[in-house]
Parts: sequence; C-alpha cells; structure tokens
Amino acid sequence: MTEPLRLTDLSEGILRTTFRHWARVARRTTKTATEFMAALPGDVIRALRPPAAPLRLESGIQSHADATRIALYVHYSPTGRISDMVRRQLALLGQSGFAIVFISMAARIPESDWQAVRRLCALVVQRQNFGLDFGAWHDLLPEVKRRWPIPDELMLVNDSVLGPIHPLAPVIETMRAGGDGFFGLTENLEGGPHLQSYMLLARGKAAVGDLMHFVQRLHISGSKWVLIQRGELRLARWMRRRGHRVAAVFGYARLVRAAVAEGAERKRLSEAHGRLGGLERLSDEEATALLYRWPLSPMHHMWHLLATRFGGPFLKTELILRNPWRMPGVEDWPTVIPLDAPCPVAVIQAHLETLKPSAQQEP
Repeated sequence: MTEPLRLTDLSEGILRTTFRHWARVARRTTKTATEFMAALPGDVIRALRPPAAPLRLESGIQSHADATRIALYVHYSPTGRISDMVRRQLALLGQSGFAIVFISMAARIPESDWQAVRRLCALVVQRQNFGLDFGAWHDLLPEVKRRWPIPDELMLVNDSVLGPIHPLAPVIETMRAGGDGFFGLTENLEGGPHLQSYMLLARGKAAVGDLMHFVQRLHISGSKWVLIQRGELRLARWMRRRGHRVAAVFGYARLVRAAVAEGAERKRLSEAHGRLGGLERLSDEEATALLYRWPLSPMHHMWHLLATRFGGPFLKTELILRNPWRMPGVEDWPTVIPLDAPCPVAVIQAHLETLKPSAQQEP
C-alpha cells in the first residue's frame, strides 16, 4: 500500500457518461426491460399491502440497548449458510463499536449459523427475499428506530464484497475523521457521481435522520435496475443537497491519478476495453481525460489498484465469480491478498462455496 487513506468529497460537474459498447447497451436495455416487467406484478402487490412481517426476528446476545452506533448488515446465500467470512465481518464491525442488525434474506438458515450470528449481533432477522439491500434496510428501519431512536452513527452494509483483505478499522476511522456527514468507500461516476452502497456511513444526528428519511421514503421494487436508479445513484446527491458533506475514502480522481501514473494499470485497462485501447501510449493529460470521458467502476475496473496500492479492504464478489467486464488477471485474485489478511484466501474461498446452490449443506 502506497496511498494514504483519506476522504475525497464527491465530484461535481462530471459528465455522466457510462462506459458501454453499443452491443452491450442493447443487451442491457433488453435485460432491464425484461427484469422490470417481471418485477411489476410483485411491485403492484407490495404497493397495495404493507411490507410482510419478518419470517423470524430475535434479539442477539449483544443487545446494546443504549447503543449510539448501529450497523444494518444485509446477507443472502442460496445455501442459507452464514460463512466464516461474514462472521468475521460482523465481529470487526462490533470491534469498531457498532451494534449490528443482521438481516438475512436466505430461505433457510441452519440453526447453528443463526445462533452463531446471535452471539455477534444485537438483532437477527430473517425476511422475505425482496428488494435487495435497500428493501431490507427499508423494512427494518422502523424496528431500528423503535430500539435506537436516531443514533449518532448509522452504517448500511451488505455482503456483496469479499474480505476484508486489509484491516477494516483504519478505513472506518478515516470516515469518522470526516466529522458529521455521509461517507462511503468508493466513488463511482457511472450514472453520475455516487457512493457505491456496499458500505455507507452517516454520522451526526442530522445526517442519520436524513438517511433514514431517504431509505424509508424509497419505493422498493423487485427490479434491481429500479433500485439502483432510485436508491444508490440518487442517495449521495440527495444527501449533499440536504447540506451534508458527502465523501469517499477512495475518490475517483485519486484512483485515476494513480492509474495514469502506473504503466501496468494503464495496460490492464487498455486490454479490457476497446474504448481505452492505446491508453498506455497517451500523455498523462490525455489518459486522464479519457478515463473521465468513459467513467469506470472502481470495484471492477480498478480492483487490482485498489487492493495493492490503496489498501482497499474488499473485492467485489461479482468480479470474482463472473467477471462481467472480462478484466484481465482476475483469476489471480488470491495473489493480492496478504498472508496476514483479516480474511485470508481460504476463508474467502469457503465463502464463495456457500454462494453455489449445489453446495447446499445440512444444518
């Protein structure tokens, strides 16, 4: 790691172009339309009825009735297992002072796993698998507010990332050092500047109250595209319009500067995208302009840079399992994980097994 951890305010006035080939645009448009139509009946039913009650709700051993820092952690696994990696993430959040509300959308959770999570959390919930992470946060906020009215800190987090592969506490302390406001790990310019939603932190009662208001007022849909558009892409800009500081630990401008300065990273990006072909031959100014003209997703396109130069604590699960952008070298992901990582390679590999339906195990 050569880059220090520090907050960068969310970008302003950035061209909202998303990197796409026309063939990819056509495929994505078709997929989105199909997904939207498939979700529509369920969305109509939900609009006419109150949210379904949790399938199971139980206080955890770490009750923390007087907690002032709350983390809402969303989990899903087709096998129902709650992996050692997830438990390590929960333990680390607890060590950073959070009372944890664990929300699983798995259909069937082994009792041993349920009880193991109870020992780490303040509240453990199993709910219907609807609305992804924003749906889970939305439906559980009333219960959170009943138990802990307007805490000083509210973290929204999900299990869509692998790790941590580097210490998590310094990252959380970097966000806390920003004072009151709304903070995330990575800034993404695709669709307009926003914070990626796998780990978000609101600090100060005003910011926490506004975050709760946004999530509770959000229209929850069975369509992932709708949730991204109405939730993740809007949230950071909405918080900034409310007067809160909005910043990322790994700002896009910092990542671009580092990528342009490193020949191997230029080559990696050039090989992955036709629009970035020849990136390694451009001047620094031309390369920078190109990376703003065609914004990249940091957790996919700059995964190696984040892990090796910035001490980024997580790898995107989708990148490792499916590599949708066909990034070169992803199969070598174990090589970027230090031997003393909080979640070493074997722990991550075991977690990935729980995401395979064929890996269903008896409780």
